[in-house]
Amino acid sequence: MEHVEKLGIQRYTNNSVEAMEDIVIKEAPITITFNNQELVTLLCSPIDLKYLAVGYLFSEGLLSDKNELKKVSVDDQKGIVRVETVSDTQMESDIPFKRLITSGCGRGASLYSLADAQTVAEVTSDIKITPHEVFVLVKQFQNKSLIFKETGGVHSAALCNKDEILNFKVDIGRHNAIDKIIGQCVLSDISMSDHIILTSGRISSEILLKVLKRNIPILISRSAPTSVGVKLAIDLGITLVGFVRGTRMNVYSHSWRITDDSK
Repeated sequence: MEHVEKLGIQRYTNNSVEAMEDIVIKEAPITITFNNQELVTLLCSPIDLKYLAVGYLFSEGLLSDKNELKKVSVDDQKGIVRVETVSDTQMESDIPFKRLITSGCGRGASLYSLADAQTVAEVTSDIKITPHEVFVLVKQFQNKSLIFKETGGVHSAALCNKDEILNFKVDIGRHNAIDKIIGQCVLSDISMSDHIILTSGRISSEILLKVLKRNIPILISRSAPTSVGVKLAIDLGITLVGFVRGTRMNVYSHSWRITDDSK
């Protein structure tokens, strides 16, 4: 399988040792070029690379509409995704120096700044969900990642409605997994408004901004948020739910979208 590799290991159990094979997730550097200019190299799982590149460019504000795209080509051998636009837009000369190595696994690289939040409209969706629906979705989410079950080495992300998972992606980086969701939705004309994002990873500020830019009102994670992540969610109208474990969860912002099961 292209996403995993078998390696010989020594497994120790109490006082015994056994030579055996283990399955590990592959990691690869993938360079995204934008109109023949090298933009960024991401460390990622080398699957769904077209979606990753397109999602990344939309998340970073270099693309705003699918119709801007002329061609997206993936060179698996060289580890390059080439993106060309209709208008042959060139990047600002200082963009490569604005890269921020984020707090994410897989060394996520972002061009964003917190000032970006001031240029994006607050999410105003009226969508609501019950705690029971959250727990059911998260259980489905946990059971969906066969790669995680094989390796334990990936993050997952999903686009959902209240009833089911619509789009599911994995990557060694939590940012990359969400960008893959965004990329497929853009290329397949799938609306993300009035939907829910599930993620296995920590909710930090850059994750909030990715979600905000796609007008997604509810963000749910099995993990923890950061203080800035919570503040942005409060300021920007996003319902942030974290630490979903079994039938427990923490709601950090805009809890009015979480409706009582008994009502």
